[in-house]
Amino acid sequence: MRARPAARVLQYVAVVAYLVFLGFPLLWLISSSLKSPQEFASITPSLLPKHFDVSNYTDALNEQGLVRGLGNSLQISIYTTILVLIVALPVSYALARFRSRLRPLTNGWILVSQVFPVILIVIPLFMILRPLHLTNTIPGVVIVYMVWSLPFALWMLQGYVAAVPRELEEAASVDGAGRIRTIVSIVMPLLRPGLIATAMFTFISAWNEFFFALVLLQDPQLKTLPLVLARFVGAEGQVQFGPLAAASVLATVPSLVFFAFLQRRLTSGLLSGAVKG
Repeated sequence: MRARPAARVLQYVAVVAYLVFLGFPLLWLISSSLKSPQEFASITPSLLPKHFDVSNYTDALNEQGLVRGLGNSLQISIYTTILVLIVALPVSYALARFRSRLRPLTNGWILVSQVFPVILIVIPLFMILRPLHLTNTIPGVVIVYMVWSLPFALWMLQGYVAAVPRELEEAASVDGAGRIRTIVSIVMPLLRPGLIATAMFTFISAWNEFFFALVLLQDPQLKTLPLVLARFVGAEGQVQFGPLAAASVLATVPSLVFFAFLQRRLTSGLLSGAVKG
């Protein structure tokens, strides 16, 4: 009995240490965004700024293309997330429910596709998209991001579909529901946590992606946010630490808002489909 309070204290200490480990980079980033250039040049760095300097944010916002890049990244990430969910849901359902000889090969190809390095496929992708006039366009980047995120989304959703009891679908079939009605009314509500987790992964992956956008986008009007942030590093390696930190904080806000909006729905309604059926 005496060991339980001590074990609980250790659990709380571990949780606090983990939260500090996760939150320290963000705290350091916010602190750096409020420091003056003199503090960055100081030999003894400090966690908190001695004098709050908001000029870094004005310099970041005055950087040409930052707001436009934020809008481009938001547009690409949302379109990519929607398309991935539309394609991944029926395909993952088919892979989990229908038995065939091609299923092991398909699952194996899904795993193998994640091993290919980006540098290996970016040139063939560019050569495929250029005759289709999809280079230097938002739709072209969305297609590439969708194809790149789809294997992991299929693998993730396939596990969620396999966890749905077949008895629920059989009961719906006995009640006269067709395959599509069963998927929409029974399976999809049960897959809500999986769909939300997949959406979060796809959005963050598209939001942070740099290399594909660097190769496919040449028009400054179409540059994504990671490409705009790279401008704060000079040609000779001189980094504008203050404005870069401020721009990075601004770039983090949309993803945090998106995560906060979806995380409340991540575990809610796990069995709502069974009730609706």
